[in-house]
Amino acid sequence: MVTKKILIKIPTGLEARPVALLVQVASQYESNIYVECDEKKVNAKSIMGMMSLGLAAGEEVIVSADGPDEEVAMENIEKYLSSK
Repeated sequence: MVTKKILIKIPTGLEARPVALLVQVASQYESNIYVECDEKKVNAKSIMGMMSLGLAAGEEVIVSADGPDEEVAMENIEKYLSSK
């Protein structure tokens, strides 16, 4: 299992479109991927779960991935969340 703190740099934060793209990125991997913010932990492959976090630009989240492709999954999710 790999866990990492990631700062969200997407200018609009995670509203509908960026959340849908994040779910697409996460769904490419076999690993279980979770995003955690303020005591709330949701499955990164769930659009409704991710929308419920209501994340804004500049917020920090903890992302964890557990599975056979966890390293690659973490790398690509971090790349996506850190893009401007």
